[in-house]
Amino acid sequence: MAVTKIFFNARLKAMMGLAVAAGAVIALRLVDIQVLRHNAYLQMAERNRTQVLYQTAPRGRVFTADGIAVASNEPSFSLYYLGGNQDAAYLEQLAHDFAPRLRLPAPQLLEKLRLGAKSGKATLLAENLSTKSTVALQELQLYYPGIYLIEETKRSYPYGGFASHLLGYLGSMDDHTWRTRDLKMGYRLNSKLGKNGIEKKFEKELKGTDGGVYLEVDYRGRVKSIIEDKKWAAGSDVYLTLNFAVQSAAEEGLKKSKTGRGAAVALDPRTGAVLALASAPSFDPNIFVPYSDAENPAHSKKINEYNLAVQGIYPPASTFKIITAAAALEDGHLDVKHKVNCTGHYDSGPRVFKCWGTHGPVDFFDGMSNSCDVYYYTVASQVGSATIERIERKFMFGRQTGIDLPGEKAGNLYGPTRRARNKTYWFIGDTLNLSIGQGELLVTPLKMAQFAAAVASRGNVYRPYYVDKIVSNQTGKTQQVGKTEILQQADLKPETYDLLFKALKYTVDNGTARRVKIKGLDVYGKTGTAQNPHGPDHGWFMAFAGREGEEPSIAVAVFVEFGEGGSSAAGPIARAMLEAYFGLGAFAPKPRPDEDYKELLPEESARGGV
Repeated sequence: MAVTKIFFNARLKAMMGLAVAAGAVIALRLVDIQVLRHNAYLQMAERNRTQVLYQTAPRGRVFTADGIAVASNEPSFSLYYLGGNQDAAYLEQLAHDFAPRLRLPAPQLLEKLRLGAKSGKATLLAENLSTKSTVALQELQLYYPGIYLIEETKRSYPYGGFASHLLGYLGSMDDHTWRTRDLKMGYRLNSKLGKNGIEKKFEKELKGTDGGVYLEVDYRGRVKSIIEDKKWAAGSDVYLTLNFAVQSAAEEGLKKSKTGRGAAVALDPRTGAVLALASAPSFDPNIFVPYSDAENPAHSKKINEYNLAVQGIYPPASTFKIITAAAALEDGHLDVKHKVNCTGHYDSGPRVFKCWGTHGPVDFFDGMSNSCDVYYYTVASQVGSATIERIERKFMFGRQTGIDLPGEKAGNLYGPTRRARNKTYWFIGDTLNLSIGQGELLVTPLKMAQFAAAVASRGNVYRPYYVDKIVSNQTGKTQQVGKTEILQQADLKPETYDLLFKALKYTVDNGTARRVKIKGLDVYGKTGTAQNPHGPDHGWFMAFAGREGEEPSIAVAVFVEFGEGGSSAAGPIARAMLEAYFGLGAFAPKPRPDEDYKELLPEESARGGV
């Protein structure tokens, strides 16, 4: 009995020891799970539950005044690795099969996969994949758990370099922008945002609200279900004042010009609305948002951001003779019937100034239509430089146009008052140079368009604007942006404007501006050739027009750098722009259907010239 009791106590003690040992093991395991490796197990649990894939919302579209989308969106896809399987052989095989289709080096893709497997978070392997790549990728998806394709959008510019200096382009965030970003905008590290032009200026309006897909996945990264599909909201649409046909004519004309360099601007002389603003050479903003799997992607993203239309400054040459004529008419020193004999040169005393031709006896209208320098030398010596400068100031020469674009140059006002302020002398040669738009007088092509519009409107100097309205795709509300604003009134006598109109019309019908004579239209124009001491001369052409018997409804200024002759280099471009505006030319809009987006929605001289 005693032996039995001892044996029983021994067994009980052994069982109690085993129980204590088991409890200790369980306790240690709990400590390991709950304390020592709590975060690791928590992360594993989360990996076994949800993954979040963000979807970039469509940016708002940009339309011309005639309803053509010149900045839109296209479907694109992003490929994610959801983690899970960390087997080295599996990751290597995955990289081997996917790399060619993603146009990525296999080692680079493998490194992304390893990082993703280690972090356990959804890892972006490739973005901006085209639709044509998705079929093969979807098939591979079936064999590789943890791979997931998600549909997004990418920016698209259907007409390439159309108005590129105005539209701008997109780019990735730099470190400074990321640190100073607006948190309410919901940017992510791989977000694209406007870097220039309208894309930058209206970033807040154009950027939509991104969406996302919340996935339930297992520990191997396999999708079990979609927990939530948060829909994106598209950005607001921006409507420009640009006329598609006029802008197209301007760009095509500059592209085919003698040098392919220059600018062309068209304004509505009744409001100041920009109908065209072209600068050449231009660039294709699509190079900044390519499909990553494109066969021939653009490797160089260096572009010419210099907007010659608002930043290029040059002498206006003979187009400025309108100011000289206006000064003489206003001062009462000009008899329009009086003739000046042009022998091809003008003797100022200290120096002989040449004319670009020998015109013989010319009156006011012949002087304008033949762009005779001797005639204007004679007129300027009679009226004086101070009067010319006064009229020059009325049309805001030497000042910015006021357009809402960065980097606009003001040019340079040329006259005796400015010289006196700078404590330097004014000579007769300065007056003669001023009379024909040479010397120190500098303007931008946009300024000359503003001047043409001011003459066309008989004195209204408007602030140019290029955005009409912004329409929200979420609320449907319209925000009016563009408005007519008169900056200054060039208050000349009505008879002065009458005579200027008559002379400019005569120049188109019988003179150097005959290239813009168009049947059915009343066209008024002036040519100019700006001397360039560094190379070939520059060509100018300014004009305004309306239908026969009607007030002018378009004003244009065309500048061709190194174009030599204003009539030959810039004239054809101006004509094409006028024809496009009135529906008479070959430039008609050929819009590309925007069906994809719909599916995604809800410088001195003594010579002038012609």
